Amino acid sequence: MPRTPSFRALAASTLAAALAASCGHAAPAPRVAARNVLLITIDTLRADAVGAYGNRTVATPWIDRLAAGGVRFDQAHASTVITLPSHANILSGLYPFRHGVRENAGFRFPPTVDTIATRLHARGYRTGAFVSAFPLDARFGLTRGFDVYDDHFAKGETSTAFRVPERPAASTITAALEWMRQDAAGSGAGVEASPRPWFLWVHLYEPHFPYNPPEPYASRYRGAPYFGEVAATDAALAPLVQPALEGPGGADTLVVLTADHGESLGEHGEMTHGLFAYEATLRVPLILFQRGAFTPHAVAASVRHVDILPTILDAVGASAAEPADGRSLLPLATGAAAEPAATYFESLSASLNRGWAPLYGVARGSLKYIDLPIPELYDLAADPAESHDLSRSRPDDVRELQRLLAGLRAEDRGASPARERAETREQLRSLGYLSGSAPRKERYTEADDPKRLIDIDRQIDEVVTTYQQGDLRRAIALGEHVVDQRPDMPLSLVHLAFLYNEAGDHPRAAAAIRRALALNPAADDVASLAGAYLTEAGRPQDAIKLLAAYVSAPQPDVDVVNAYGVALASAGRARDALAAFNRARALDPASGLPLVNAATVYLSGGDRDRAAAAFAEALTIDPALARAHNGLGVIAAERKDYTAALDHWRRAAALDPSDFRTLFNLGDLLIRLGRPSEARPYWQRYLATAPPSLEASDRARVQRWLSNQP
Repeated sequence: MPRTPSFRALAASTLAAALAASCGHAAPAPRVAARNVLLITIDTLRADAVGAYGNRTVATPWIDRLAAGGVRFDQAHASTVITLPSHANILSGLYPFRHGVRENAGFRFPPTVDTIATRLHARGYRTGAFVSAFPLDARFGLTRGFDVYDDHFAKGETSTAFRVPERPAASTITAALEWMRQDAAGSGAGVEASPRPWFLWVHLYEPHFPYNPPEPYASRYRGAPYFGEVAATDAALAPLVQPALEGPGGADTLVVLTADHGESLGEHGEMTHGLFAYEATLRVPLILFQRGAFTPHAVAASVRHVDILPTILDAVGASAAEPADGRSLLPLATGAAAEPAATYFESLSASLNRGWAPLYGVARGSLKYIDLPIPELYDLAADPAESHDLSRSRPDDVRELQRLLAGLRAEDRGASPARERAETREQLRSLGYLSGSAPRKERYTEADDPKRLIDIDRQIDEVVTTYQQGDLRRAIALGEHVVDQRPDMPLSLVHLAFLYNEAGDHPRAAAAIRRALALNPAADDVASLAGAYLTEAGRPQDAIKLLAAYVSAPQPDVDVVNAYGVALASAGRARDALAAFNRARALDPASGLPLVNAATVYLSGGDRDRAAAAFAEALTIDPALARAHNGLGVIAAERKDYTAALDHWRRAAALDPSDFRTLFNLGDLLIRLGRPSEARPYWQRYLATAPPSLEASDRARVQRWLSNQP
């Protein structure tokens, strides 16, 4: 019989060119008010990776054309070094301690805070957002004010840990352009002659880690894949920015291009971003372009993400309804001088998720102060690489910047993450962001300073990389070493539990995840994983007992409810399990997972019609659910519709290449149909992915068959 899809639980984890010549003040140019606004945010793009900012290696002709015809801000800085808070800063014009979003999980953008979208929508603008990655999922609250918020990247389950499928830049841009065409067609006007002004935000995920540029950029930038992704992203921009550069209606459009944060490529020991707040991750490109509106030049003054909202409102002739932390950049863009502004920044992920010390800081003029148990002070004008800490030799400057930072943070009520869905945390861990919800500390010492812990951070990266390279045994050994060094860090235990589970060692997975939960019993995401691993270890009754308290909460975590339903089903309580899955559907109608789980219960009970209907409905919600295709393949095979069975299983294998059950099904059916040459690669992949401890008999059968075939 074909292999029925399982309730398999998944956890995932983490994982300079010279500046362009300076630019004095240009003569003011007559301002032409913008009618339309195009905001482009490129994830993880450091400023010095762009040709217009002095890079002579990477080809970025489209960004360079915007810079050459507009205003390039050479000292633009983010205030946070991760995606969701940074975009909240950009869209609201507020620092994170004002809008409250401090991390990629556990936080929601508040419904009471206005954004560029809410303000322009109130003025009659058509508004659309097209985003490419999970940290900007609609659930996080940035949707207000947008007529369309398109987050149609893959959200389904995946057993490829430490990464989540992203929507390629070209696909996001195609969707954005289609929105414009459809709206223009509905109004009877062309794209550039729409009767209503529009605000369009396009977010591109590349060049976020892991770096995997398409050809020809992979070959052209062999050995430097980050820069290959930068070049590929720039190329994808062509159909989006060309109308503004050359189109007949382009002069009406203000283009604002920036990055949410940069990327550390080994500077200070950090391999990506999210830990420190040095210039590699804080300094970003920022370009304003409106054809004929600016005298092209570059601005050396320091500017910030929080300046973007007031700049856009100023450009379209709208006054700010409320004060923002930023200021309009149009005076600087048209050649005027301005008083230098202080720049606030923070990096709290390691504190919130690992229990390390929180990082706050402020920069004013050329001085930059980083507030940690081991404080740091740099003069960026003399030391742009931040290699010479001046905190001990210039105590007066330290005290002055500490006072400035304290004044900025006077309204900071602290970072208080809300309970986050386990599915959400799983996908964020897959992007390299999340850990295991560390308990808060009252006091941090030098031992908690991220600089003292950078070696552990590199080891965590090595665990991720080793697993991605397919060496599960070594990844487990590395994960165990990390746990030995930092046994009070939930992250390391969550990683290790996942790796044990991948290896089929469910008892050890359950033990490790329960240790993580003991460190922070309030972490619903860890609780749901603990329930799932206990169930897979053959202890569903223990899982039911553990999850009962979490499920009885007034507003339980939807993934805790899902895990509870799986445990009930595994304990033979099908009716109770279906009730749990119905409850999970009510908690999150946008998720197809409860339907897949319910369908699996129906299928196990022999009700193929209801199972097929539930699997099909799940795919209408999320076409990337591999388990739904696997289940439909099982039903088709049982009905002897082998063509449909192969089609569904091939789709499932493409969506989840490491699902050994689907791989087994494909090989088995192809052999029965007399097509052994087609079966061979699927069964070879099955052997490479199926856990020996779980699949001993079927692995032996597959090995015998492969060895007996020419």
